[in-house]
Amino acid sequence: MTAAVPDLRHATPALAVALDQTALPADVPAALWDRALLGPLVDYTRRPGKELRGRLASIAWQLAGGRGAIPTAIPLAIEALHAGSLIVDDVQDDAATRRGGPALHVVTGVPLAINTGNWLYFWALEQLAGLDVDPRAGCAMHRLAVRTLLDCHQGQALDLSVRVFDLEAARVPAVVAAVTRGKSAALMAMAAQLPALAAGAAPAVVDALGALGAGLGTGLQMLDDLGGLAKARRNKGLEDLRGGRATWPWAWLAEQGDQLAYARLQHRARAATDDAELEQVAELLYAEVETLGRGRAKAALRDALERAHDGDSDHPALIGLTADVHLLESSYG
Repeated sequence: MTAAVPDLRHATPALAVALDQTALPADVPAALWDRALLGPLVDYTRRPGKELRGRLASIAWQLAGGRGAIPTAIPLAIEALHAGSLIVDDVQDDAATRRGGPALHVVTGVPLAINTGNWLYFWALEQLAGLDVDPRAGCAMHRLAVRTLLDCHQGQALDLSVRVFDLEAARVPAVVAAVTRGKSAALMAMAAQLPALAAGAAPAVVDALGALGAGLGTGLQMLDDLGGLAKARRNKGLEDLRGGRATWPWAWLAEQGDQLAYARLQHRARAATDDAELEQVAELLYAEVETLGRGRAKAALRDALERAHDGDSDHPALIGLTADVHLLESSYG
């Protein structure tokens, strides 16, 4: 009988506990380490998040034939990589808040925040290096984590440098897809593949779980971009519009083929001088793409889950994942 799926929805508090217990050189007073690194970071990682990556890792471990509970280092490493990326991303976007509190750079200043985000990447790799797994599996896990970090930085480079106002409408969908593939999809794929590698799964299983993670990451990013234009999460959408970010709503508007409507809305967004004007743009853009976008996001999530269910439609882990995804759909607004 398959074991019950461990509840990893409190993965961020677990990460905070692990970080709080991290041993740093004792010849420096603990109070200095607390100020320089761990104090603000532990507080930051205590904030609640959706934690789907940790949940997905546990499910992938079961689907890949892992015995017993997933080694805690795996979800901790995944959450640490994600947390580090959020910290650096907030600096680069000049975002003031994250998960209901101030962004880390608002608390510590930009230099310390950048260093902390980067430190988390290496802390995560160290967690993976300490796993008691077959050396070949350990090497493959390390390569996957490094490759994912490379992909994420490439996706972030596009996200930061490309302004949707400077793109031809026909190019917008491909650019948005590339950014998502390099960031959200890559991180979710890694969350599903690391446990499979640790469990010694066959390459076909590792690839299938990677496809599941990438599909979920893509669909959830679509919902995140679309939900940012809805009233409940409008601040996020205004931030994207203000920065001219190439997001899925612009891609869907471009795909509809009404070049005049696209050009007019882009002009209004580019010319907006205050948030009141951007609010109007957000309302119009949301009205234009809400039906199409929600359908595309749901289709991406459904396709990913259906492909996974083809392997074992009755597996309790997949049933739990499907329920989690349905809850997340509503949370994005």
